[in-house]
Amino acid sequence: MTGIEQRRILNTAIPGPRSAALQARKNAAVSAGVSTGLPVYVERAGGGILVDADGNQLIDFGSGIAVTTVGNAAPRVVERVQAQVADFTHTCFMITPYAEYVEVAEALAELTPGDHEKRSALFNSGAEAVENAVKIARSATGRQAVVAFEHAYHGRTNLTMSLTAKNMPYKHRFGPFAGEIYRVPMAYPYRWPTGPDNCAEEAFAQFTSQVHTQIGEENTAAVIIEPIQGEGGFVVPPDGFLTRVADWCRDNGVLLIADEIQTGFCRTGDWFACDHEGVVPDLITTAKGIAGGLPLAAVTGRAEVMDAVHPGGLGGTYGGNPVACAAALGAIETMKTEDLPRRARAVEALFLPRLRDLAAKYSQIGDVRGRGAMLAVELVSDPAAKTPDPALTAAVNKACHAEGLVTLTAGTYGNVLRFLPPLSSPDHLLTEGLDILEGAFAATV
Repeated sequence: MTGIEQRRILNTAIPGPRSAALQARKNAAVSAGVSTGLPVYVERAGGGILVDADGNQLIDFGSGIAVTTVGNAAPRVVERVQAQVADFTHTCFMITPYAEYVEVAEALAELTPGDHEKRSALFNSGAEAVENAVKIARSATGRQAVVAFEHAYHGRTNLTMSLTAKNMPYKHRFGPFAGEIYRVPMAYPYRWPTGPDNCAEEAFAQFTSQVHTQIGEENTAAVIIEPIQGEGGFVVPPDGFLTRVADWCRDNGVLLIADEIQTGFCRTGDWFACDHEGVVPDLITTAKGIAGGLPLAAVTGRAEVMDAVHPGGLGGTYGGNPVACAAALGAIETMKTEDLPRRARAVEALFLPRLRDLAAKYSQIGDVRGRGAMLAVELVSDPAAKTPDPALTAAVNKACHAEGLVTLTAGTYGNVLRFLPPLSSPDHLLTEGLDILEGAFAATV
């Protein structure tokens, strides 16, 4: 727990004067395009607590957007990172390699879905992993078209912006975008026009029809999907949808890319969200929780697919940095030793009854959804019409922040509150955070 007492402490208003001064410096030195959701400047963190520059201790329900799954400054991560920094910090794996990169690739082969022979390539960020997964798919199939889904989020680079569905703030005025990207409906049970019971079958039918008529199966290199959508609003497709998409891909020689950048590494109660239905993707992209806070990402896939790329076709100066690889090995050891998939399921068991009770009390909560420690509520102004209510979402979020609870918003319509606590958070902090959330609704609805 890095010696931080696991309790909320509010010494000042949120943000406090020291954070406010730092924010003024940030505004003078950092591009306005880099925004901050909650301008408290963190000095230490551990367990489920963030300590800011004013000595406030905030409860963390965000994990830096699902990154610090094992907790901030997790002991095994710190130990390995410190040892690696003392040995060497960089050589570039493509020039003079090192064992840590290989060890991470071996761990990915062991842990990712499927028992087939696998290969991995390491990168710096989730967007970079997605870019390379598309490159690999196109190289391996000789096809160009890539199919993505409504409400998807895959990154901020040009190609990944093209795959991302949401305009503001991710795509607005940044075009033109990459070609041969096609979008199909997502199986979104809460918002499916004919109701959740029809969602899986009808969404799959629309997917196959649009690919057939607008692209052609023989021209399609890959389908990319988040098993649970992240920025799009923690949309959980109904059971069976992902399996049917995977079967269709296999039958048509199309590669299935599972974007598990937010869902992967124990977040959803399994090692990977695909495990829930036993889906085995051809390629899987990972980042965020893989390295306990250090920048690392990966593409892992079938050996024959990954090896289809010519030598030198994959890489990058910093990809698989030795310090980040050491962090990943420490994070993976923590996940195994502490059985963090089980811990994520325990978080779900603690959260869901409280969120459902809250939904029963407030009709503005139109939907409660998610799995493991990846949970959300969707807020609406008119429950019958399911009219998105981003203003209420922002108000509840702001009220949580004022009481020292770090929450995040999401969703195509800006009307989803998402909860991603570190799996190192003790139960009493999770319970207190939910109490604060309940108070925020009472104060704003």
